[in-house]
Amino acid sequence: MRELTRLAPVRRRALIIVACGLVLAGCSGGKTVSPAPQTVEGKVPTAPQVKGDPAAGKKIFASAGCAGCHTLKDAGATGAIGPAFDDLQPGPDQVIAALKSGIGAMPSYRGNLSDEQMRALARYVSKASGGAR
Repeated sequence: MRELTRLAPVRRRALIIVACGLVLAGCSGGKTVSPAPQTVEGKVPTAPQVKGDPAAGKKIFASAGCAGCHTLKDAGATGAIGPAFDDLQPGPDQVIAALKSGIGAMPSYRGNLSDEQMRALARYVSKASGGAR
């Protein structure tokens, strides 16, 4: 009787190993499977371009106090609180998102700047820093 109780855990383990092996073997069916390519018809959509006047954006950069926190060579700004735009090179969408929602220590400018002013500022920062346009 003792021998049967000692064999039971061994049989259970063996049964589990065999079951796992069968499950794993059945998963692939012995073949390598890869996804089929899809054909795209028509134009591939692109991100909408942010429209705004960079010249107006440069004036807003100066008047809104951006230079106090950010470095941007084109504006003669040497702020060290926020990121240096010349290094970050943000795209206009990134700038608009930060202006609308705030980020880190930077507050939202939603109540201080109109959408048009935000677009102009975003285009200026992106263009002046060499970021995506």
